[in-house]
Amino acid sequence: MPTATLESSKAEGKMEYVDKVLEITKKRNPGEPEFHQAVDEVLNSLRPVVKKNPEIEQLNLLERIVEPERQIIFRVPWQDDKGKMQVNRGFRIQFNSALGPYKGGLRFHPSVYIGIIKFLGFEQIFKNSLTGLMMGGAKGGSDFDPKGKSDSEVMRFCQSFMNELYRHIGADTDVPAGDIGVGGREVAYMFGQWKKLTKLFNGVLTGKGLDFGGSLVRTEATGYGCVYFCDEMLKDRKESFKGKTVVVSGSGNVAIYAHQKATALGAKVVAMSDSNGYIYDKNGINLNTIKRLKEVERKRIKEYVNEHKSAEYQEGCNGIWQIKCDVALPSATQNELDGNAAKTLVKNGCIAVAEGANMPCTPEAVKVFLDNKVSFGPGKAANAGGVATSGLEMSQNSQRLPWTFEETDKKLNTIMVNIHKSAKEASEEYGMPGNLVAGSNIAGFMKVARAMIAQGLV
Repeated sequence: MPTATLESSKAEGKMEYVDKVLEITKKRNPGEPEFHQAVDEVLNSLRPVVKKNPEIEQLNLLERIVEPERQIIFRVPWQDDKGKMQVNRGFRIQFNSALGPYKGGLRFHPSVYIGIIKFLGFEQIFKNSLTGLMMGGAKGGSDFDPKGKSDSEVMRFCQSFMNELYRHIGADTDVPAGDIGVGGREVAYMFGQWKKLTKLFNGVLTGKGLDFGGSLVRTEATGYGCVYFCDEMLKDRKESFKGKTVVVSGSGNVAIYAHQKATALGAKVVAMSDSNGYIYDKNGINLNTIKRLKEVERKRIKEYVNEHKSAEYQEGCNGIWQIKCDVALPSATQNELDGNAAKTLVKNGCIAVAEGANMPCTPEAVKVFLDNKVSFGPGKAANAGGVATSGLEMSQNSQRLPWTFEETDKKLNTIMVNIHKSAKEASEEYGMPGNLVAGSNIAGFMKVARAMIAQGLV
């Protein structure tokens, strides 16, 4: 909530200020549509905040918050199993450190370029703020594709990547984690190289193995957290997951554990997907089969139908939103659910959507959901469970003490409940009750803004 530094004011801020900052940002960052989209969403949500708090414009806070504190681009040379040298590009965007050390994942995927990393880093500022933990916002990654690579190739790439990244990170400076393409294997390889280069053993990376400083629940955290947040939205509607039909896009880490927690709360997950297509099983998707196929055998989701005759497989992952459901959890990638898909979900009676991925719903889709009173949890709030548990891992590393699964899961649940509460209260305070997109942006921004003002010109 606003403090005396950013309290309500009768003086109206200039509404043109937001438009001016948007124009400047797009000119300074050409060819980066994902970053533009993220900035558009946040800044447009902040119009009533700017109007109520003129010091935001007086101190040029919006210009400062959309400009990263540091952008690092570097070459990553590595050798494949045939002895041929390969070259990829690495990134780390240290966006905002007002609330604590930079914190945000690393993404290894062919689609990665600086615009994707900036979009993710910008979102991370507010996501981390919402958790209530002392973490700034950052993101990083590479256009390296770990799919189809041997363990040795992945190891050599990760070691080369860390040969440069180690100069810019530290337990009290910048703490990366995993993201798409970066799981426990990749984190372990990078941590080993960090330790070799620095002679330090500390919490510089999160998502580590349990044998060397990792946290229980970290694997499950984003999926569990998404469901915890969605459960709070359902409670506001006097509903619950019990008896609900759920569609979860994706079949990676987030989707798998969203399925697990939704099922534990009494729902039936009937559809999941990967980048090639989706499966529908009217009897409910068997999670053990999905986990084996995706986590152990690393196969495509279409193999599921060979073992479950009640299931159907369809090419093309976008068709998953045609399946009738009560709750949708888009958990694959950005902009996977567009306006037409949103209209189909509404028509089929969907009452709640929570983003397990980062910005999986297009602006048109979000508008459809809000206009039709569908409870909608934006990614910076609904999928904050991963970074929240990373923050909890940092705490455990600092104490040199592991917590039990139950302790950590309880803390995660409390954080997600508080995030929902903060977003809901902010939406109501600024005259947009029920709009958790605006509420999340405002609640996340206000905490960062107060810290930036207090710390002066930094």
